Amino acid sequence: MMALLLCMLAIAAGAAIAIQAAMNAQLGVLLNSAMLATGVAFLTSFTLVTAVLVFTSKSYPSVGVITNVPWYLWLAGVFSAFGVSCFYYLIPKMGLGSMMSFALSGQIVVAMLASHLGWFNLPVKALDGSKLLGTVLLIGGVILVNWESRSGY
Repeated sequence: MMALLLCMLAIAAGAAIAIQAAMNAQLGVLLNSAMLATGVAFLTSFTLVTAVLVFTSKSYPSVGVITNVPWYLWLAGVFSAFGVSCFYYLIPKMGLGSMMSFALSGQIVVAMLASHLGWFNLPVKALDGSKLLGTVLLIGGVILVNWESRSGY
């Protein structure tokens, strides 16, 4: 039962990403700036997360804990800003379905590699034939989803 709830939450998270990407891509079109839409998205997110932290957190990490975090983990926001900006720039050009399908392919391929190699102390999940087949089928699905637009964007 818990596994089903976690899967449903993951699906809802994916749906939320698609909805926010579509909304902010349109914001970027109307403002004539994907970067400005990205800034609005991150400012809104920062404000919400800060409010939730202030009202729900009973304790915060000590300075010692914070200083022991590897430096490169503080740079995750660079990848977020790059990815989100690309979404807002590309969705009006490619369409939401095409952009999300290509983005999902990139996420799956990198996730499989990261899990296989145990990047960032992730649990190691070795690549096997079924995972490789699933990835190939996913990429095949992306090709089919985008087949009518094979002539380019």
